[in-house]
Amino acid sequence: MLQTLMQKRALLSVSDKTGITDLAKKLSELGYEILSTGGTARALEEAKIKTTPVEEITGFPECFSGRVKTMHPMITGGILMKRNDKEHQKQAKDLKIDPIDVIVINLYPFEETTKKKDATEADVIEQIDIGGPTLLRSAAKNFNDVIALCDPADYDRVLDLIAKEKMTTEVRKELATKVFLHTAKYDALITDYLSGGMNHGVIMHHGTALRYGENPHQWGKFFLLNGAEKAFTMHQGKELSYLNVLDGDGAWNMAMEFEKPTAVMVKHANPSGIASDENINVAFQKAYDTDRLSAFGVIIAINRECTEEIAKKIIDQKIFTELLMAPSFEKGALEILKQKPNIRVLSVPVKERKEAMTTYRTAMGGMLVQDEDISNVTEKDLKVVTKKAPTKEQIQDLLFAWKVVKHAKSNAIVLAKNSETVGIGCGQTSRVDSTWIALKRAGDRAKDAVLASDAFFPFPDAIEEAAKGGVVAMIQPGGSIRDEEVIKRADELGIAMVTTGVRVFRH
Repeated sequence: MLQTLMQKRALLSVSDKTGITDLAKKLSELGYEILSTGGTARALEEAKIKTTPVEEITGFPECFSGRVKTMHPMITGGILMKRNDKEHQKQAKDLKIDPIDVIVINLYPFEETTKKKDATEADVIEQIDIGGPTLLRSAAKNFNDVIALCDPADYDRVLDLIAKEKMTTEVRKELATKVFLHTAKYDALITDYLSGGMNHGVIMHHGTALRYGENPHQWGKFFLLNGAEKAFTMHQGKELSYLNVLDGDGAWNMAMEFEKPTAVMVKHANPSGIASDENINVAFQKAYDTDRLSAFGVIIAINRECTEEIAKKIIDQKIFTELLMAPSFEKGALEILKQKPNIRVLSVPVKERKEAMTTYRTAMGGMLVQDEDISNVTEKDLKVVTKKAPTKEQIQDLLFAWKVVKHAKSNAIVLAKNSETVGIGCGQTSRVDSTWIALKRAGDRAKDAVLASDAFFPFPDAIEEAAKGGVVAMIQPGGSIRDEEVIKRADELGIAMVTTGVRVFRH
């Protein structure tokens, strides 16, 4: 027979048991009968929480190693029936199906299992959840009558709303949306695994409207990908635009390349000035001084807490700043920056990146997918190819310049000295053009500087131009059919050269 209005039921069946006993206990206190299965039921029983096994409702035992337990009309019917539909009410009474009002399910750990080195294909396949997605999607479809929970982070909020009888349709729909995103990502992971990477799913969620797209007449949105967490916290400033996010990403990734305190200035997705120093305030000033002309409408990223002194430098030097990014900000720095309320100020979490993220770019009506470049060239990777070897100090500058050139648009040339850039040329159709631009930006500062090139030198011409400017050492991938000619010319000009064996194009 149908439950009365006071008799509510909740079905709990989770792999991630975070907060589940507290949730069950509070639901019980609110008058819910707790239905459960397998490991979840055992966990609740150990916590002295009364539960009703699902098999008591279905009249059918778990079977086939637990592969079948909840897929039964007594369960799915209780979720999918429309409470206000008279025909549904009659059928439920005739079939003796009672409604289920809350579904709490998270899915088998498929993704986690795929990452285990010793997991066999059979192990992975066994972690493809069937009943979980079915029940979650059923609850999400019937969100007007059923609360669907797939994320432990929502437990406390939902409990509070239930207790206060303030659960709204908007919240129910929000939870349903999260369910469909959750199951869509899950299915995409399975598809990717079974197809050996030939079919890759991209789930975009939490779309945020941007001020505009690449130009003011274009609209733009920023989405998180595949369950990614919050990307940043915005403290002040105008709405973000498409280019703010694009340039900010480039600036932040570059700042994260460096262990020492480092400041990065970016314009149009290219670095204009970068400097490292033991003191972040000094690094900031050096980065700005590298190319003050380009630092107009600049994107700034620093890999240390933003100090009051840096905030004062921005205000006092009238640095037209579009976006300022740091892991955190001194309270006084945020107060100072309020003098320029249009500056977009973002805190971005620092995350240790052990594995390359997947990057996406639309092209020709399709999608280009690759892993990001997290290559890390160190001193032991360098091969001295000229008669003259670089000094210890030059090697440090060469490695510094290499980290920078990796983030500049091809063909990229970076001149550096004392852990700061002095000239950058990039995005040109020839490497010698980029060299000319970098030398022009550097002026007299090119003397005794080092040079980094993101790809090999196809001809000696760029070597000759660099020598005219006073460059003393170079770092490049090597691999050109004219390497011998290029190295010979470097020897003739007295320039030290090392190769990395790694190309770092960025388009």
